[in-house]
Amino acid sequence: MDARLNYFAGPTAGKAFKHLMSAGKAIKDSPLPAATQELVALRVSQINGCAVCIDMHTKDAAAAGETSVRLHLVAAWREATVFTEAERAALELAEQGTRIADGAGGVSDEVWAAAAKHYDEEQLTSLVVLVSFMNTANRLNVIAQQPAGSYEPGQFH
Repeated sequence: MDARLNYFAGPTAGKAFKHLMSAGKAIKDSPLPAATQELVALRVSQINGCAVCIDMHTKDAAAAGETSVRLHLVAAWREATVFTEAERAALELAEQGTRIADGAGGVSDEVWAAAAKHYDEEQLTSLVVLVSFMNTANRLNVIAQQPAGSYEPGQFH
């Protein structure tokens, strides 16, 4: 499978991706826990069917010490006992923030309050930006049919 577009070849995409990569770095360096970042990125990518991002985030999380059990259970996190209450709140916010068109109203007050119970304002900002960033990255990759499987942990960091 070949990608429809090479985002790094043209000048317009090159400029845009330079900024996207900087945004990704800012999120990665934020005070939101690294494990939460990877779990949220993985869940958003699962919802959007972005194979290349699923490949990336499972490999990066595993390289950072995340267990295979938790990675395998992200897709069914509600029924899993391996996630903290804070992670569960972040995953729920990520799902509602990703499925905006499916649920009128976006993120509910109840879900926001649950996340705010576990994360301070800076972490919440990072979480919201991460969800938005992942939805952008997923759409870019899905539209261009970027192939998955060859990512090496840390390749884009």
